[in-house]
Order: sequence, then structure tokens, then C-alpha cells
Amino acid sequence: MQGAPLILYNSLGRALARFEPIDAGDVRVYSCGPTVYNYAHIGNLRAYVFTDTLARVLTWKGWPLTHVVNITDVGHLTSDADAGDDKMEAAAKASGKDIWAIAAHYTQAFKQNLADLNIREPSRFPLATDHVAAMIDFARDIEKHCYRLEDGLYFDTSTVPDYGRLAGSGGEHEGRIDPVAGKRHPQDFAIWRTSAPGETRQMEWDSPWGRGAPGWHLECSVMSRQYLGERFDIHTGGIDHREIHHPNEIAQNQAMHGCEPGYTGANWWMHNNFLVERAGKMSKSSGGFTTLQTLVDRGFHPLAYRLMCLQAHYRSEMEFSWEGLAAAQTRLKRLAQAVEALCARPPSPPSASAVAYRERLDAAVSDDLNTPRALIALDELLADKRVSAADRVAALADFDAVLGLSLQTLTRIDLRVRPLSAAIDAETVAARLAERREARAARDFARSDAIRDELAAARVEVMDGDPLGWDWKAAL
Repeated sequence: MQGAPLILYNSLGRALARFEPIDAGDVRVYSCGPTVYNYAHIGNLRAYVFTDTLARVLTWKGWPLTHVVNITDVGHLTSDADAGDDKMEAAAKASGKDIWAIAAHYTQAFKQNLADLNIREPSRFPLATDHVAAMIDFARDIEKHCYRLEDGLYFDTSTVPDYGRLAGSGGEHEGRIDPVAGKRHPQDFAIWRTSAPGETRQMEWDSPWGRGAPGWHLECSVMSRQYLGERFDIHTGGIDHREIHHPNEIAQNQAMHGCEPGYTGANWWMHNNFLVERAGKMSKSSGGFTTLQTLVDRGFHPLAYRLMCLQAHYRSEMEFSWEGLAAAQTRLKRLAQAVEALCARPPSPPSASAVAYRERLDAAVSDDLNTPRALIALDELLADKRVSAADRVAALADFDAVLGLSLQTLTRIDLRVRPLSAAIDAETVAARLAERREARAARDFARSDAIRDELAAARVEVMDGDPLGWDWKAAL
């Protein structure tokens, strides 16, 4: 299926344009992956809901896809620029644990987060540490664009055209770059960081510039080139990458490619906006942060968070609140209940076609991945009694393929997530509610109230008269 032309926003030029792949037989996408020194917070995970939506739309519209998501297990400093310690080394020192074990643990945790959010695995998950030799070779090839300082090899950003064009800030992003003694320009960045005399690192390698480790920006240039070629279709990341990391990546790509005018490596650079709380942008550096497990521990299904992300356009800031997440979970329950009811209906002759809803889905996601509009079409499809139940369920397969909400298989039992603080399991809740219904039918209101109070003490809220018929929910 091709359908409507796919229009996507390109951060490089700040404009919408029709997407045309370099090779229609293999659309190639690279997404900046996590630095695996800690658990991903839900703001990090919003980026992967976005990239998964992009990947789903591309494949649904008929393009074969090669999607690479890197795993940063070395090189990323505690500042996004050239300051501080390597995040992996800092985590190892703080915990006293083996750095390789830390990387493996948080990599697996990240992959589990993706699975819980129904984010499909990419074609490849390359590790930075598996590509250090290739990074050293790449750095050798672009060394004429670099200069040596005592602490490593630095890239001279004045040697490539239009440095920082992607950031579009006229140099304003320099304010985020901490000064390093000897740098020729504030924007110059480390290609290789040499270990200081007497410094003990768990991850370091020999190089022509001394024993040390690669700079953070180098890995993405190397791995995107290795797995997707010199020129590929789309590069994605969070909007914070648009200011420093991606301009530095582009500079490296230009240096390797002979500074060809207009060349950046990828034809499209796409960025999702921040997740914000009322206190500000969510980040690990601010101290406490919210993980997907935090949501589950509070009684929310991971797909409620996916739905919450889909309710906002990927280029808009998205405010997180517990009330907003509860509303998304209620909406997800309504959708699951509507699908269950449709699947239980006997066959009936069609009176109207579901084709218009597929066309609305296509029009929405072809308009720069407008998932909020696609969700409205989904709501109306499920409620449209003019279309037979079988046809609505068949059309639902297209919505599931694009939105990834698993509505064809999700049940109300799946959505009853027991909060960590609950002192009772779902089976016991169901049994006690059955007893309570019997008590109410016998007009034994004292017993009915006692059961309700017992459940409330176990952080279970009985929902008398709930129009969704869910009977109870986990109390926040």
C-alpha cells in the first residue's frame, strides 16, 4: 500500500516535504539509541515510541525497512558536550560494579522497555564498544580536520561548511558547551579522549593519539555509515540532539565525504520534542526520574503510556501528569472494551464500508505522523454501527499495525495492573467483588460495605456504577 504521499518534517531546513526514499526497495533509518548507564526514563522512551511509529508507517505504506538503533556503552560524557566524565565510567565508580555488567544490565532493561511498549525491534542494535577499531580508522581518515590537545584529538568545526546549520541557532547553542583549554573554537569537539596520566578506566583502547576512548559523536557516524551506507534516508533523535550531537555527527560525515556541498549523511533529520512535567523537562541529571516500571508500580499498563504519547504530535512538547496518564488508561480500556464487544457480535450483513476509515488513517499518518488524528478516526470506526462488526475488526488491523496498541489481543484482564503497593492480587479482588455482589443482592449492605473497606485498605478502589463495567481500579 502506498496511499497518500508521505509528508515528513525535516529539521534540516525546518520544512515539511514529500518523502521519497533513495532506494524504494530498502528504506534506511538510523535512530540514536540510549546510553546504558541507568534505566531509561519515560522522556527517553517517548523518542522510541516516535521512531517506532515512523517505522510502522513506512512498512505499512509498503517500503521494506532497515532500521538501526545504536547502544552507547562508552564515550558519552556527563555533559552533552566536552565536559565531565564518561557516563559509563561514572556509573561504575559510583556503584563499584563492573562496567561491562552495568552496560549489559541496562541494555537488557532498555530492550524490555521497548517490548513492554510494543515497540518493534530494529534490524540491528550495534554496540559502540564493538566498533572502536572502526572508529579509530574513521578518525584517522578525517585527521586533517582535527588537532591534538593534551587530553585528546579534537575536530576543528571551521574546516567543514555550514557547521551548526541543523541547530539553526546562529551559534546560540555554544552556551551549552563548556570551555576546554586550547580549543580553537568553542564548538570544536573531542574525537578521541586520551586517558590522563595515572587515570584508571575500565574501558580504554590503544590509538594513535594515546590510550583512551572515543568521543560520543564518533560512534553514530561510524555505525550509520557501516550499516546504512554513506547516504541514507532518515536519522532520528530527541530534539536535544539537534543542538550539538547531530551537528557534530554531520560535521564528521562531511569531513569523511570530502565536504560535498549539501551532504550531511542522511536526507532527513527528524526530532521528537521533550516530555515535560510541571517542574520542567524530565532528565536523569535532575535527580529523581520516572521510569516505565514506576508507571507499572503505580498500576498503569505500559500501553497506556504509549497511547499517551500517541495523543500528542511527536514535534509538540508533551506534558506528563498522573491525571493525564489515568485518562489515557481509561481511553485504552474503552478501546479494548469496544473491540471485545465487536469480536463477540454475530455476523451481520455490511451496510457501509470501512474503506473510508483506512483512508482517514492513511491521510493522518501521511501528514507528518499525525497520530492524534488517527486516534480520532479509530474511535469513530469502532463506534460506527453502519459498518459491520467484522469489517470494523478487519479495519482495526490497519490501525493496530500503525499505532501499535495491540487492540486485537488486549483484554481487560491485561489492563488490570496490580500496583506495587497493593496488598492483594487480582484473583482475590475478583473473588471478593463476587461476594460483594451477592451481599448487595441479598441487601446485606453492612457486609457489602465491609468488603469495600477491606479492598480500599488494600489500595483497590471499587467502582460502583462504572459505565465501563470494570468494577475496580488500582488506587493511586
